[in-house]
Amino acid sequence: MPHIQVWIHYVWSTKNREPFLTKKVRPEIIDHLKKNAQEKEIHLDFIGGYVDHLHSLISMKSGQQIEAIAQMLKGESSHWINKNKICQGYFGWQDEYFAASVSPPDVPAVRRYIANQEEHHKKVSFQSEFKYLLQRAGFE
Repeated sequence: MPHIQVWIHYVWSTKNREPFLTKKVRPEIIDHLKKNAQEKEIHLDFIGGYVDHLHSLISMKSGQQIEAIAQMLKGESSHWINKNKICQGYFGWQDEYFAASVSPPDVPAVRRYIANQEEHHKKVSFQSEFKYLLQRAGFE
């Protein structure tokens, strides 16, 4: 059996950054994402977010691909949200997403960061946060 420890911090936003993920519906959507991940054998360690985006921390297994995980979670959840009319109007996720590796010693800090999104976004916009994440990961 291979010994693999690959942690990925994902961030994806609602289409056009619409504020669909209200405090009322976000827990239901997050619960659904957790169940869907479990069914697809994706180890979704931690998830949280704000009105227009979600962060997740995933521990990948052998044979899993970053893009495939994002597609499975985003695609299935948007279909489920629309089918069950969880949000008013048509719901969709932005095509792009952020994914960066996380060093195992940094996993607890990323969990805290994700858990603190409500408070974080009282001071920082999603656009500023996303730019910071891209810079920190070396994309800009």
